[in-house]
Amino acid sequence: HGSQSEDVFQQPEINYVNKAAHMNCSHNKDKGHLQMYWYIQRPGETMRLIVYTVFGGKPDYGGALEIKYSASRKTIENGALTVNHLQQNDTGVYFCAVSKHSDVRSKRSCTKTAQQLI
Repeated sequence: HGSQSEDVFQQPEINYVNKAAHMNCSHNKDKGHLQMYWYIQRPGETMRLIVYTVFGGKPDYGGALEIKYSASRKTIENGALTVNHLQQNDTGVYFCAVSKHSDVRSKRSCTKTAQQLI
């Protein structure tokens, strides 16, 4: 938060294609920020990690169904998340975060609020 909050951007608002929601996240931090994290915060719940991506590596869905979520990382600066087979419980606020190290404290300062799925 603070001055760092403008370093991570999410565009566009939401694209609905074939009942899927596609979200982009980009950042203008230095090239060392290889990690990108996607979270969901459902109404009345705490934030939960959906997927962790590292540039050049395979996304880690942490046991979540890859048929539901699909994360891609085209460049160090740009990543995307697709939520497939949209259902009512997909409503929430989606967050994107980037970090240099897989350290919870360092990545938390880089979170940026995302879009609301209706």
